[in-house]
Amino acid sequence: MILDSPTAANAYLLGYVLLFGAAAAACFASVPRARAIGHEGTRKGLVALLLTSGCWSVAHLGFLLAPTVTLKLVFYHVGLLVGLSTVGPWLYFCSAYTGRSLHKSVPIRRAAVGVFIAISLVKLTNPLHHRYYRAEVLLTPFPHLSIVSQELHWLAMGLAYSLSIVGYFMLFELFRQVGHDTTPLLGLVGLTGLPIVLDALAIVSPTVLNITYEPLGVAAFAVGVLFVFVEDFQTVQLTGEQDDPVIVLGDDGRVRDFNVNAGELFPALEAGDTVESADPGLGSFLDGAENDDVLELDTEAGRRYYRLGVRSFTTDGSRLGRSVTLTDVTEREEYRRELERQNERLEQFAGMVSHDLRNPLNVAQGRIAFLREQGDDEHLAATARALDRMEVLIEDVLALARQGQSIAERERVTLSAAAADAWDVVDSGPSTLTVESDGTVLADGTRFQQLLENLFRNAVEHGSASPDSQARQDAVEHGGDGVEIRLGVLDGDAGFFVADDGIGIPVADREAVLESGFSTSSDGTGLGLSIVTEIVAAHGWEIRVTSSDAGGAHFEITGVEVET
Repeated sequence: MILDSPTAANAYLLGYVLLFGAAAAACFASVPRARAIGHEGTRKGLVALLLTSGCWSVAHLGFLLAPTVTLKLVFYHVGLLVGLSTVGPWLYFCSAYTGRSLHKSVPIRRAAVGVFIAISLVKLTNPLHHRYYRAEVLLTPFPHLSIVSQELHWLAMGLAYSLSIVGYFMLFELFRQVGHDTTPLLGLVGLTGLPIVLDALAIVSPTVLNITYEPLGVAAFAVGVLFVFVEDFQTVQLTGEQDDPVIVLGDDGRVRDFNVNAGELFPALEAGDTVESADPGLGSFLDGAENDDVLELDTEAGRRYYRLGVRSFTTDGSRLGRSVTLTDVTEREEYRRELERQNERLEQFAGMVSHDLRNPLNVAQGRIAFLREQGDDEHLAATARALDRMEVLIEDVLALARQGQSIAERERVTLSAAAADAWDVVDSGPSTLTVESDGTVLADGTRFQQLLENLFRNAVEHGSASPDSQARQDAVEHGGDGVEIRLGVLDGDAGFFVADDGIGIPVADREAVLESGFSTSSDGTGLGLSIVTEIVAAHGWEIRVTSSDAGGAHFEITGVEVET
């Protein structure tokens, strides 16, 4: 059909110009909104898809409006290259949006560039082989350049659509994974299929131009994804990017979406309802809960604990929503609560020891002191020493019960300052302490000082060559030789050490000395170094016994971040 007048022909042409012009304008106008998307990979992919789609439509405008055949072919070739390039951003968007890492793979990127270059060369060399398209001037429905696609064009289109289907598969898989309605996605997919209808009509009807209509479908899809993304795609991404139960709430507090795991955990959840109507317990918990709070639930599998994670997001630039993630921390929470129960039992035990044993012990010590004033009896002296040993044993047992409790808060502690305080309470006699290198650690200050006290006391009392504690004590009281104790930071700031120049610890006993009840002297409690071990463990550190350069004992505490 030939149009009767130039006016009618121009009107027909104008319709095509407006169609492709609107597609280009919609793509370019949507770019600022796409740049506001928070997820980086999704943002980059969608912005690139909008830009390439818009440029593809602009190339078609140039093809339609160019005054000469040569110039029309230039625009057509530009459109071929830009149109092919839209596949890359589309797959990039799908991979990033669905939480995959395909868009980050260097081999995949290189392969994509290689395929793009190969197909581009086939298109650009068409004047030599005419296997991609043939061009002819037609007068209907108005004078224009008609493009008749050849076999290489259909092969390239088949590859492009195959790759596009891979992207659709990624999206559908995510939508189905989170149990979301796929209707919006199906609608967008339908938009991309409309150009195929126009392509088919162009073959059978002379009133439809025989050109590529794919820019219209891609533009409609890109713009549609952007606007549906704000209300729909974003919630799917939030609920599908992790395996934990996720509930997406709107700014009005109503449920916008949730994934399959959340639906299984809370069967009454419904989109559009409030959380309270689905589960009153969850609703009241969310009202005043903060990040990392723990929700306790009775489920069919028993009592479970979930750590709360809340993340805000923008739905349209002004409205705010939040995604609520519930991470199963049952094992960790049960362990923590068991530790609390153990600590409570230890406190009760410590209170019992302090009250039920210390009180009668004090009475006995007082009575013996009174009797000794009446006469110096060696039996009373021996009894007094036994009672003194019982008091030391009670103190050590109390310390052991309390030092193993978990550390709640830590502070910056300087080695030299803590060592000075510890050394002041140790009956060191002629022994000396040298801080070879200083540093700062994060620790419980009181327990850290107790750790150093016990290591210093162990060196003073057990570093002497005499195996008898009374002989060692007599030597100390009469100015005998003491031990030289050194404190410093380990190489690499991986911890600190306490070493002495005493008799050392035999290799066979180096693990046993850290256990409760082990002592090399007849009157030792065997709890001093055990308390050190408990304090080290409570901080999450490790302790090792070796030999010092001087042949004495060398204690290394590692796993400590030391600032020097």
